[in-house]
Amino acid sequence: MDFFEVVKSRRSIRKYTRKPVPREVIEKALDAALLAPNSSNLQTWQFYWVKSAAKKNQLVKACLSQSAARTAQELIVCVASPSLWKITHLQMIKYAEEVNAPELVRTYYQKIVPLTYGYGWLAPLKWLIANVLGLFRPITRGPISKRDIQGISIKSAALACENFMLAITAQGFATCPMEGFDEVRVKKIVNPPSGSRIVMVLSVGETEPDRGTWGPQIRFQKDWFIKEI
Repeated sequence: MDFFEVVKSRRSIRKYTRKPVPREVIEKALDAALLAPNSSNLQTWQFYWVKSAAKKNQLVKACLSQSAARTAQELIVCVASPSLWKITHLQMIKYAEEVNAPELVRTYYQKIVPLTYGYGWLAPLKWLIANVLGLFRPITRGPISKRDIQGISIKSAALACENFMLAITAQGFATCPMEGFDEVRVKKIVNPPSGSRIVMVLSVGETEPDRGTWGPQIRFQKDWFIKEI
């Protein structure tokens, strides 16, 4: 499909048929998710493709047994995993050396990333420095806390989810990004790294023609959301 056709035809589908989704469709969409833009290319998110029948049943219940989960052929949990930066930034340092990246890039991953993504005892000092320097010039004032780091990771994860959903749509299947779930129970099912957040659960399948959606796609008037200043 043409890109804009894909964007316009993507819908959040609430009920699917029993048609299986070929494995290669999911894998191709996951590959697309990996190409999504993300903060400092640290890729602090993970996708858990739930294949076990037992875990899938548990996940449906954790998603409140809503039809988008119950009728899905495939379920994928998107997790923001901020602690992954400790691994991926080392890989970026190695890569920067291999490609002979500019010194500024090497310094960024060797010194700036650990300072930016680290918190704990550094948090009050980072807050003080940012707010004092901010009196005199524009400055990035975060992240400061663990919650700030999680927020960065969640934004990157959401971008990856959009890539995934558009890639599924382009292949003739449908998705639903679900936020209605019990995060504690979902974490027990997928067992992500400590400090992770469940961003959304993505269901995949073929749209049930009669009950996939309850009406035409609707968006409110453009000038409520698009501002020129």
